[in-house]
Amino acid sequence: MDSNSQSNYKLSKTEKKFLRKQIKARHTLLRHEGIETVSYATQSLVVANGGLGNGVSRNHLLPVLEKYGLVDALLMPPHKPYSFVRYRTAEEAKKAYVTLNGKEIVDDLGQKIILYLNFVEKAQWKELGLQALPPGLMVVEEIISSEDEKMLLESINWTEDIDNQNVQKSLKHRRVKHFGYEFHYENNNVDKDMPLPGGLPGICDSLLEKWLKEGFIKHKPDQLTVNQYEPGHGIPAHIDTHSAFEDEIVSLSLGSEIVMDFKHPDGVTVPVMLPRRSLLVMTGESRYLWTHGITPRKFDTVQASKGPQSGIITSDVGDLTLSKRGMRTSFTFRKVRQTPCNCSYPLVCDSQMKETPPSFPESAREASQLEQDYVHRVYEEIAEHFSSTRHTPWPRVVEFLKSLPCGSLVADVGCGNGKYLGVNKELYMIGCDRSQKLVDICRERCFQALVCDALAVPLCSGSCDACISIAVIHHFSTAERRVAALQELVRLLRPGGRALVYVWAMEQEYNKKKSKYLRENRINQGKEEGTSSDTAMPELLVEQVPNVGSRDSECCVSSVTDLPEGGHKARTVTNAKLPVHTNRTSFPSQDLLVPWHHQGNPGEGKPGHPAGAHDPGPVFHRYYHVFCEGELEAACQTLNSVSILQSYYDQGNWCVILQKV
Repeated sequence: MDSNSQSNYKLSKTEKKFLRKQIKARHTLLRHEGIETVSYATQSLVVANGGLGNGVSRNHLLPVLEKYGLVDALLMPPHKPYSFVRYRTAEEAKKAYVTLNGKEIVDDLGQKIILYLNFVEKAQWKELGLQALPPGLMVVEEIISSEDEKMLLESINWTEDIDNQNVQKSLKHRRVKHFGYEFHYENNNVDKDMPLPGGLPGICDSLLEKWLKEGFIKHKPDQLTVNQYEPGHGIPAHIDTHSAFEDEIVSLSLGSEIVMDFKHPDGVTVPVMLPRRSLLVMTGESRYLWTHGITPRKFDTVQASKGPQSGIITSDVGDLTLSKRGMRTSFTFRKVRQTPCNCSYPLVCDSQMKETPPSFPESAREASQLEQDYVHRVYEEIAEHFSSTRHTPWPRVVEFLKSLPCGSLVADVGCGNGKYLGVNKELYMIGCDRSQKLVDICRERCFQALVCDALAVPLCSGSCDACISIAVIHHFSTAERRVAALQELVRLLRPGGRALVYVWAMEQEYNKKKSKYLRENRINQGKEEGTSSDTAMPELLVEQVPNVGSRDSECCVSSVTDLPEGGHKARTVTNAKLPVHTNRTSFPSQDLLVPWHHQGNPGEGKPGHPAGAHDPGPVFHRYYHVFCEGELEAACQTLNSVSILQSYYDQGNWCVILQKV
């Protein structure tokens, strides 16, 4: 029903429920996407829950919409849970609005989806700028025949090898087989002195010779990794180790097409279609600087029109649909490097890195030094850039602060740039942070803030009505120091006072939902490494079950505030070098270093480079201990005079509200 008829009679319970959800969809679109709806009939509608981002393809949605009139255009933005439809007349659009609103359809996965429609003045989508393939990347279509493909697939025996001439492994989401040299995933390298007997399969020789002769490759590989992917599975974003392999990385796709994402350190992402029987060749910048990976999902967003299959998935929203993945096998050929790498990308080259990753601390002195080098010093260096990415307060933290009585004295321990200090004007708030530069930013904003360590806050015991510690405690490098930081919060509280604590979660996929960090696909500068938007776009614009609720969050050392970066099950590092995390991938360990790609002013060009060109600044590494489920509560239970009022998961963070008793 339209808005005029709603006022003419009393709505039923079902109609009221539908109206609430339609209004929720309208508000979500405005808040997260800036899409304004109108209350009168137009030719154009926005269809909430009818998008590529939640499994509805063009081939599935278009016939449903065409039942109600002639469709001029169906615009489906990539990775978004909504679409736009424009009818020939407003009457046809109104018919679809009345008939389809609140109706169930079945998506491409067989799941039921409820559509919510609203009128818009104009069906439009801001197109992304034209993208180019990463420099040095080439895709050659139909490099082999279907007969050769069949022979290659049949040549791989996935049963255990008796003669041990190659190495087979079953990883979490794929099967892997190595020839020539074994690739060791624990250190992402090969043992150059231990070649595997048998070399590469004989069936590959003629193909490699042909590719050499035709100029597609320049070196004959001596190492092969065969990966078999079940539909829906992928591989985390990574760069093949510089010191392990020469410049050329070559990958042959068999059995099914796939979209591979290439990401530059400044956050630009280029999705590239790799058709079945195509050859991907990575050299130069695309091999050494850009990460490549496959997002685990059942469907890929692809071009709907026919034509050249390989290359970039464009942003033409009038020509995008979904393609169901099939079983894919890749043959990745490499040549083992015998000398150190001297590429032009020393900041990401393990052969040229001057600084070796630190070890897990085994004493209080080592822990303090680790935090000094990989937390305090880093945030002092990146303070201005970091602050420019932290502006909008997070809803659940705001809710806590606004629940406090008027006149409460509140300490923000690890206040960063002070974005929470002005949330509730009825409170007396004081911030403290380990970074002098971040405290200076707070003072420039006329907030009360001081420099101190979170283990020794210079405020009287029992003086605070409440404390917040937003993403601070995961920067402490031992369990004892993390508990001490919690105890310091309790010391500041008066009896009955409350503290809100947020830490990064190991589980970035929880209750079958990925965190905001893993869902979002950054395309703007700085967004890949620590820059965050301040709201999360849910996978469905309106939940379809009664217990609806959105999850928003953020994560901050004795200092600052920051966002989580992907993960699940953990293993704690002991007596080992701390691993360096690849952003937007699963955490390899609970204790690790997270990169921050430092940048100057957004859009600032350098001599010889246009504004916005790829020109990565220095990379800093920040120490984190990510918390497993139950770990934060267990730490709180060791504290004196404390009860846990609430414990919850909030978009990639574990959170507790404590009360001093």
